[in-house]
Amino acid sequence: MRPAGRVVIRAAGVHRAFGGVSVLRGVDLAVSSGELVTLSGPSGSGKTALLSLLCGFDFPDSGSVSPGLASWSACAVLPQSLGLASELTLEENVALPLRLAGRDVAGVAELLAELGISGLRSRYPGQVSFGQQQRAALARAVVARPSALLADEPTAHLDATSAEAAVGLLRRVADEGAAVLIATHHDAVHAVADRVLVLADGQVR
Repeated sequence: MRPAGRVVIRAAGVHRAFGGVSVLRGVDLAVSSGELVTLSGPSGSGKTALLSLLCGFDFPDSGSVSPGLASWSACAVLPQSLGLASELTLEENVALPLRLAGRDVAGVAELLAELGISGLRSRYPGQVSFGQQQRAALARAVVARPSALLADEPTAHLDATSAEAAVGLLRRVADEGAAVLIATHHDAVHAVADRVLVLADGQVR
């Protein structure tokens, strides 16, 4: 068991309903720096809803969350929709958090190579497969070395080789000190986690 770091990602007593249907019913969780935690649960159990609250895309009906809205250098998000800018190349998309922070773009080429998409760096998102877009979105999420990373099904569209590279990168991000929370159905991601949590009946167990 790795020593506990500072709690970076937290939900305390979180409730959220949609259309009168309670999806989250008093959710509590905490993820510390240097820790990779996966969130399991059936489709529709509220995993995406919880990540949206944690990153500040949505707000709880009651309870509290952190880190909430923050810069890419503090909290990075990898949503299922990916959110790549269609007018930017894959390389430009990956470099975007660094440019917005006024930082050097060193490390972008290495990440593209690690995830097997360096040959696609000059292509636009609409010119590559969804799996290749997903790898670019993962690289964008980690390039600024955030203190918190929230990822929603980051390997859902990857083949076995690509998924292995992505899982290795996610594990390394945590080992380098980030708090990482991943909603996933993928056993290979759960296998590298420090803890596996289950979201069911609106609560985390």
